[in-house]
Amino acid sequence: MPNRWFRHKADEFEQFAIDVIMGRREGTLAALFGAFLQLCSYLFSGIVQLRLWLYRNRILRDQPLGCLVVVVGNLTVGGTGKTPVVEMFAKALRDRGRKVAILSRGYKSKAPPLWQKWWFWLNHTAEPPPRIVSDGAKVLLDSEVAGDEPFMLARNLPGVVVLVDKNRVKAGAFAIKEFGCDTLVLDDGFQYLPLKGRLNLLLVDKTNPFGNGFLLPRGILREPVKHLQRASYVFLTKSKGVRDEELEAMIAKFNPTAEIIECAHKPQYLQRIDTGERLPLTALAGRRVGALSGIAAPESFEAFLRETGAKLVYTRRFLDHYRFTHEDLGDVFSEAEEAGVEIMVTTEKDAVRIEAGEKFPMPCYYLRLEIEILRGAADFQEAVGKICFPRGEPAIASNPPV
Repeated sequence: MPNRWFRHKADEFEQFAIDVIMGRREGTLAALFGAFLQLCSYLFSGIVQLRLWLYRNRILRDQPLGCLVVVVGNLTVGGTGKTPVVEMFAKALRDRGRKVAILSRGYKSKAPPLWQKWWFWLNHTAEPPPRIVSDGAKVLLDSEVAGDEPFMLARNLPGVVVLVDKNRVKAGAFAIKEFGCDTLVLDDGFQYLPLKGRLNLLLVDKTNPFGNGFLLPRGILREPVKHLQRASYVFLTKSKGVRDEELEAMIAKFNPTAEIIECAHKPQYLQRIDTGERLPLTALAGRRVGALSGIAAPESFEAFLRETGAKLVYTRRFLDHYRFTHEDLGDVFSEAEEAGVEIMVTTEKDAVRIEAGEKFPMPCYYLRLEIEILRGAADFQEAVGKICFPRGEPAIASNPPV
């Protein structure tokens, strides 16, 4: 009980901080906390700028690995819909004959025990190898150890290696040596400078491109907006098909040569968590539906459900990457029953954090999303061809030396 109380209080404080950053809180306490965060963001900005300057002037050096490196990332924290883009890119590259490895830091994954780190340090032995989420043939780790996104990617991408390690230079070298990979996709790698990408794909959420314009922790920016200049291509995500000329002008101001590809996250189907049964989206029309989420931008998810014609009578939002307990789910489904919910729907990313074997008092599905290109290419295959295989480059590359 004490642990649950402390966890609840920590979550309350984190939600308060997020509300201040997003401008949802008013009052003296919110204003004082916002001022404190703004001072911290100036310090953070200085550190970010110094780090980039050190790499730009070759005082700190990146380490090339001799193969195609595709970086997929963003300037902000959370909510750009990056995972489906990574998945589609890896799938398209795999289908064109590439041996692909996805390298992830495994955000919110279960870290190795402290004693293990000390053991390697005391014995002056090499660091442990990266965690192998998938060897391309089967998934080897669960979502708690691997992290939500790496596990989801591994499950959806047979034939693609998925590795987790904070040191992605080490992970990339491991992928080349142990699995013969010739293409590395850095998941959330725009700020990872030790391994330089040949292609930097920057995702910008059209519904909230740069937040309030401040860097962390006062805003959602990881680095200044002017660093759009480092992108090879800019993907405008979560588009409704209407051009935002002001946003495109800002991108062109800082990066006049970057090509813009506009895309939407399109719901595909519903998949039942306990049985794997699939339903078309039309199954929600007119039904009393509940929405359960622990993601950075739940508004988009809930909007998708309303667009199907569902009657959204209950919503429950947790913090991003929140790992649901049995007690949490008991509370959620109890409240949902009281609200008259017929079908509970969650996101695919949240579904991997629900323990296998969990019993539900009502059908519980996750919503499967995929990327659809709206502008900049005829479809995703053409986009990949244009970006990764320019000027008729052959689909299958020889393995680089290690």
